[in-house]
Amino acid sequence: MYQRSSGLLCHVTSLPGAHGVGDLGKCAFEFVDLLARADQHLWQVLPLGPAGAGDSPYDSRSSFAGNPLMISISRLVESGLLRVSDVPETAGFPDDRVEFKRVERWKGRRLRRAFDNFQSGKAPSLQSSYEEFETAAGEWLDDFALYQALREKHDGSPWYTWPPELRRPGTDVVSRARSTLTSEIAFHKFVQFLFQLQWNELKPYANARGISIMGDIPIYVALDSADVWANQDQFVLDDAGQPTVQAGVPPDLFTSDGQLWGNPVYDWDRMAQDDYRWWERRIRRVFELTDIVRIDHFRGFAAGWQVPAGEKTARNGTWVTGPGRDFFDRLEERLGRLPIVVEDLGVITPDVEALRDGLGYPGMKVLQFAFGDGPDNPYLPHNIIPNSMVYTGTHDNETSAGWFSGLPTPEQRHVQKYLRANRKSIHLDMIRAAWSSVAVLACTPVQDLLGLGNEARMNVPGVATRNWGWRLQDLERLRRRSHFLQSITELYGRNHAPLEFREEQR
Repeated sequence: MYQRSSGLLCHVTSLPGAHGVGDLGKCAFEFVDLLARADQHLWQVLPLGPAGAGDSPYDSRSSFAGNPLMISISRLVESGLLRVSDVPETAGFPDDRVEFKRVERWKGRRLRRAFDNFQSGKAPSLQSSYEEFETAAGEWLDDFALYQALREKHDGSPWYTWPPELRRPGTDVVSRARSTLTSEIAFHKFVQFLFQLQWNELKPYANARGISIMGDIPIYVALDSADVWANQDQFVLDDAGQPTVQAGVPPDLFTSDGQLWGNPVYDWDRMAQDDYRWWERRIRRVFELTDIVRIDHFRGFAAGWQVPAGEKTARNGTWVTGPGRDFFDRLEERLGRLPIVVEDLGVITPDVEALRDGLGYPGMKVLQFAFGDGPDNPYLPHNIIPNSMVYTGTHDNETSAGWFSGLPTPEQRHVQKYLRANRKSIHLDMIRAAWSSVAVLACTPVQDLLGLGNEARMNVPGVATRNWGWRLQDLERLRRRSHFLQSITELYGRNHAPLEFREEQR
């Protein structure tokens, strides 16, 4: 399915911009232009939904909605929804990190003003587009907007702490709330319309320049989300809406207690009874927004680690069999062959490998995991198989420069010997090794292309705060690296689109 290709990993919120967070405005289009000039054909982003606990895009309030922080306020001025005077030239935000709460308040006020202006008749040319969006997105938009309105009415508290009569969307009390919260519901629908409107300009712009956008589906969803509130029968919950078991991973060499994620787990038997329709809607939605999708924690489809509710660590869990091949076969019967890459990192058992290989999906290879176990390490470039996507590192890793600087001296020497690298250019030599491998797809975070240290790290797994906020201060340094990237892309034959665009993308 895939052709030999390459690209960069950079979440939208990490782009430069004047309003405290990367958005779908001018810099996003300039980033696409930069990719095109460097002969890259892949832009990988993190999940695009509204971030939840810890500002994590992997703990979203919805698997279907877009993140309001990504809406470009400047483009709302261009469309007539805001006046120039509504948007100060400088908002006083730092340009190297996102201060999420401050940005949320600042941007929220302007989104409210844009909504009021729209309601009063400003930008009338958008009215028909809004009505079309409201109808087309209704199967998820209605529940999400109501959930958001109710959540705000209850001061941002999770749905499972609301009065019992509001905890299930089908009650008469919820129906009455839907009729009394019409303005708030309309506001949240309007915000989702703005996200969709701006995304629908950026994505075709990228596709027209031969660039595929690679999205991301976390296997699990947040308990405090519209997904769970509106679809409780799809999850293993008690009558009060609380999980009886929670997702995680068992202890390993890196975490003696394992990782306790706290996400509710799916009732796979119940989902199979209706042909995984909720998942079908979820996957359709992510492919509306992106061209290729990475499935996070793929091994959970073979078996997931489930921990009883109330446990403080993930030690006392058990492996529970997932839906396996049946899940993907049923989805592909209705959706066709899907361009998917699977995250298969960590301790992977033969059943997971068999599922991945039987489906033919590329797995992931991370070069930072390649050194220290001898010449048979499967992440070493000489052992990588063609049906793979190779990374120098991911959003969960240290930067390559930070990783290398933290290695013991003997390991540093081994890495330098293998890559024929010097200390100052280790990040570029890692990229060269990824691009020269036989893996069909290759990707590097922008932090590695720039040679940044761990001050630029995106996420530290297991740490709840101060993640996800790193930002590019400008695109100029990336532009100066574009010649290097273009050169090795041509040298190693990666100057192809990763796949042929579907007909609706042309």
